[in-house]
Amino acid sequence: MTIQLGIATFVGAAMFPFIIRMIWGRFVEKFGEIGGFLSALFIVGVMWAINHGYGLIHQTGAWVDMGLAAGVGLLVASLVTGGEFDKHTTRNIAAAIIGGIIAGLVLNFAL
Repeated sequence: MTIQLGIATFVGAAMFPFIIRMIWGRFVEKFGEIGGFLSALFIVGVMWAINHGYGLIHQTGAWVDMGLAAGVGLLVASLVTGGEFDKHTTRNIAAAIIGGIIAGLVLNFAL
């Protein structure tokens, strides 16, 4: 991977949690529960189209989902803005890892 592709991949991965952090809460405040659904539809859909459809993220050997970028980016943003890394956070990270492993196994067996 060239340095240009590496920078483009990093920018594409960083844009996703940034946009989630900036827009998702506002949608929920304005539209309630349907705002969360609309956020999931529009934010994730548009970012997927930009990152994978347009080709901003360059994937080589490993297959990593945009969910990892969102999880790491939002965790770092929370810690930077005064959040705590406590038992609740650790439990959520463990659940996400276990869910990712199970999803990977299901995909592996299904495909």
